[in-house]
Amino acid sequence: MRLTRGTMIVTAVSALAAAAPGLALAQPGFGAAQEVRLPEPGSPLVLDAGRQQISVVLVAGGLVGPWDIEFLPNDEGILVTESPGRLRLIRGGTLQPEPVWEVPPPGGRDVLHGVVAHPDFDENRLVYVSYTKADDSAAAAGASASGQPGASGQRNALLTLAIARGRLENGRLVDTEEIFAADAWETASNATAGRMIFGPDGSLYVSVGDRDRLCCGPNDDNSIRIKAQDLGSHIGKVLRLTDDGGVPDDNPFVGRAGAKSEIFTYGNRNAYGFAFHPETGELWSVEIGPNGGDELNILLPGRNYGWPLVSLGRNYSGTRVSDQPWYRPGMEMPVLHWTPVISPSSLAFYTGDRFPRWKGNLFVTALSGQRVVRLAFNERGLLGRPSPMLTELGVRFRDVEQGPDGYLYFATEVRYGSGNPDGTVLRIEPVESSE
Repeated sequence: MRLTRGTMIVTAVSALAAAAPGLALAQPGFGAAQEVRLPEPGSPLVLDAGRQQISVVLVAGGLVGPWDIEFLPNDEGILVTESPGRLRLIRGGTLQPEPVWEVPPPGGRDVLHGVVAHPDFDENRLVYVSYTKADDSAAAAGASASGQPGASGQRNALLTLAIARGRLENGRLVDTEEIFAADAWETASNATAGRMIFGPDGSLYVSVGDRDRLCCGPNDDNSIRIKAQDLGSHIGKVLRLTDDGGVPDDNPFVGRAGAKSEIFTYGNRNAYGFAFHPETGELWSVEIGPNGGDELNILLPGRNYGWPLVSLGRNYSGTRVSDQPWYRPGMEMPVLHWTPVISPSSLAFYTGDRFPRWKGNLFVTALSGQRVVRLAFNERGLLGRPSPMLTELGVRFRDVEQGPDGYLYFATEVRYGSGNPDGTVLRIEPVESSE
């Protein structure tokens, strides 16, 4: 079903916050210490998810900050990115001990994000990864000054988001080469994003965050995040690339003076999830806001999604991001927003047969919200009330994917940036007796 663009459906707490922007609202469980409850190997958890009872199965544990999961065809396994910089492979239900690939030095605690397989992987074996890249000259200078390669390079270097492509052979990514580096250089690794998806047209879509290293200071400095409105920069954009990192001829800003031709949409703060609607073919996205104003959007070519000129959120100092938070001419409204934030990190439309009641539903994962949100559509294509699930686990959900088997899979972590191997890939299955 098609959702009419511009429709705003909000939760009751979101509506209250919009009506009384000076009111501080708390949401139980957000940011609070919560008991972690995860399934053991061979011992699933049985939980309620609305009228559906589900079994939560551990696929693999021992991961460090799993960020993205990608199913390979022909049961070759599941690729998983660990944010400190390792690409891992789960094969035959076992996490392989050696990484498939590692991010080049200088590395860091949060440098590897997206992974996707080429649509023609069966023929070309190509896999794409997105990661934080340091300016080579600055990194080299830092290494020379310290006497240790890469020891201080990331701290001193300019950083941006890059994409590399390689061939998967015998459990290793070989002949890997960088095919794209965003013009989004900053001296910190803040808000690089890096979610990727191949579209039905064979184009590669990738998000670049607003790179705002000044976001959390006391002075509400707008000088970096305002670049999300600048078509001459990749900051705060969703890009559309060819499979070799080039520019499709029909991109919306091709041939426009002063505009980066890779840009598909702009005014995006931190787009952390993509999914194509199975019926309309539209590209949907979730975007993490600051203090309030997380968004669910339908991305249309050449459109402006407002950040930071339109935002329902507040700066971390407590002031409003925008003096006109609701609407400006020429800027797109979100389909749905969350205030307080849940930090949406990925989304997937369910098209399988394992959960008949959920067919056509949209699933959104949450980081600070420590939950998965299920969104159903009515007969007119409008979103109904969000239904939270898996809140009992007490973990942050980083990714959701529908597997080839029709089940739903999730990447989770206990705490961001801990460096601990407390990350998992989980699968949920229906408990048949509940039908």
